[in-house]
Amino acid sequence: MLDHCSISHKGGIVLWSRSFTPDASQLASSSESPVNSLIREALIEGRTSEEKYEKGSYAVKWTFVNELELIFVVAYQRILQLTYVDELLSALKTLFVKLFQPIITTFVASLHAVNSGQVVAKDAITPFNFATAFEGWNKVFDKVLKSFEDKAAQERQQRLRNVNRTQPIINSTPPSDDPDIVSSDTPQDEQTIARNVQALKNRLRGRGGRRGGRGGRTVSDTGSGRDSTPTSDSEFPSKKKTRTKAQRKWGDEAPSESDMASLDFSLDKATSPDDLNSRDLQALVDQASLGTCNRDGLYEVKDWEFSRDSAGMDDTDNVISRALQSTEKASSSTSGSFGALSSLFTRLTGSKILTEQDLKPVLEGMKQHLMKKNVAKEIADKVCEAVGESLVGKKVGGFQSINSAVQVALSTSLTRILTPKTSTDLLLSIRNKLSSPLASTQQRMPYTITFVGVNGVGKSTNLAKVCFWLIQNDLRVMIAACDTFRSGAVEQLRVHARNLSMLGVNDAGDSKSKVELFERGYGKDAAAIAREAISYARDNDFDVVLIDTAGRMQDNEPLMRALAKLVAVNNPDKILFVGEALVGNEAVDQLTKFDRALRDFSATSGSGKERGIDGMLVTKWDTVDDKVGAALSMTYVTGQPIIFVGCGQTYTDLRQLRVSNVVQAILSD
Repeated sequence: MLDHCSISHKGGIVLWSRSFTPDASQLASSSESPVNSLIREALIEGRTSEEKYEKGSYAVKWTFVNELELIFVVAYQRILQLTYVDELLSALKTLFVKLFQPIITTFVASLHAVNSGQVVAKDAITPFNFATAFEGWNKVFDKVLKSFEDKAAQERQQRLRNVNRTQPIINSTPPSDDPDIVSSDTPQDEQTIARNVQALKNRLRGRGGRRGGRGGRTVSDTGSGRDSTPTSDSEFPSKKKTRTKAQRKWGDEAPSESDMASLDFSLDKATSPDDLNSRDLQALVDQASLGTCNRDGLYEVKDWEFSRDSAGMDDTDNVISRALQSTEKASSSTSGSFGALSSLFTRLTGSKILTEQDLKPVLEGMKQHLMKKNVAKEIADKVCEAVGESLVGKKVGGFQSINSAVQVALSTSLTRILTPKTSTDLLLSIRNKLSSPLASTQQRMPYTITFVGVNGVGKSTNLAKVCFWLIQNDLRVMIAACDTFRSGAVEQLRVHARNLSMLGVNDAGDSKSKVELFERGYGKDAAAIAREAISYARDNDFDVVLIDTAGRMQDNEPLMRALAKLVAVNNPDKILFVGEALVGNEAVDQLTKFDRALRDFSATSGSGKERGIDGMLVTKWDTVDDKVGAALSMTYVTGQPIIFVGCGQTYTDLRQLRVSNVVQAILSD
């Protein structure tokens, strides 16, 4: 049963709607409406290629009529498996356009006239005209909906009859020598049937073991499930004998102290320790990539810039032209319905309405281009589908028109996806929290940022880069060493804290902005260490706490539960996922499972509030050149912005992304 159905114009005007339950009627007019959420979180961001959108307990599906700028939306309880929704939307779209196309065409034309500044009669677009014009639509809708519901009911009954017909086969009499399976003469429920099936599987598995399992393993004839005891050593496969590694000898005699000193190249003997520390610290800061100081005296991270001699939006035109040309060979070698590339120009001469077949070769070429730019295949498919949906039904005048239309649609789609929904100004968020008014009995809590991610992506190194940027802005930073598993993790942060604290001392010798490390060693509870670090930072007037966590794979449930516990107990202000720019399809899997696990496990522990990923920090950005598709994949999956990208080995190698630069790099040749 449906909950809500509506027909709207892309400009936001609702032409017709129907709610089938009181709750859905009240929800449709509120900000929590699944239809309003669909518009905000899917349609505006260009996520129109998804099969369906879920919000709370609702599932939403939709379809477009681009030539009339209409959106058909259906909402229902997602627990219901309604198989007829797609067919219903298609039928409603066809009938509505067939019945009311002249009225809608006039209405759309009047909207365009208003937008262009022309004078239009006021009553041309009033809701009263909609109610009068679509008066007979309710009866048509009810009839169509009833036909699909009746058809679905008949299919359910047919499936039940088929199940009942096959029931005797499932309950057939098992072999009499199996005591775990009862006779089919006795009545059996679903649990009994399930036990019978499992028993049959166990018997078949046992027979396979008697035929010869791997490693000489056999199953006992008594059915106890234990391995039979071998009677001789020959029943076991041969095993390698354990060998003791011989100690390596470097000479006839042990090296003397003078020999050891001559082989020690770790220190420059001619350089004093102070000079050495000064030289090493200078190597950790690249003056050419330091952040710029704005008028307010705050340091801003430099923007990542994509520089290419042929850069610009003309690259989009080249990409689309190559996409068209790349289909010529494929078309000549296959007998597809679209034909050769030459037919494309023939069919696109003059004014015509674009169809899916017209756009298919162009979108296929665009998908291949996006994948070459390291965009995950799943995301490339969805982006191209969304571009196709926005173009089907539009009128073009020739090859140049379709080229321009695809160019604009693709650039718009990429820009929508990459445009952040929330602020990426981390410094502003920190200062807002530190300057917010408090009661006289309350202590100010520091701003906390948790860094999460898989193993080996560079969480600790890029945490140190963020820390350097914060101390540039005169903030006191506490680093919490919550990676209590990886050997050397605490020592690595200790080196970073020492270097950063020396860099944080100003010319007057003021060490207020020095960095401190909070550690409790290895093998401890990470959530408890983070809680102690935040309390210590609060009592000692630290401004920011950066929490380093252990790397973990997204499929490791125990470790993901431990991470969710840390998040739920300490409720950090930001959760940054640290990922590599080198990954393609893996980025989708990592982010999806990390975000889902954090939300699920954090809701079941602590305060019960769901917490997901709030932003991303992409590392190794300098290794991918213009193949920056990971940024598109990560943003598409989470809907969250990329706060920083790491692009080097010094503390200043941190950059911010501009949407236009990323789009330009993706569309470049």
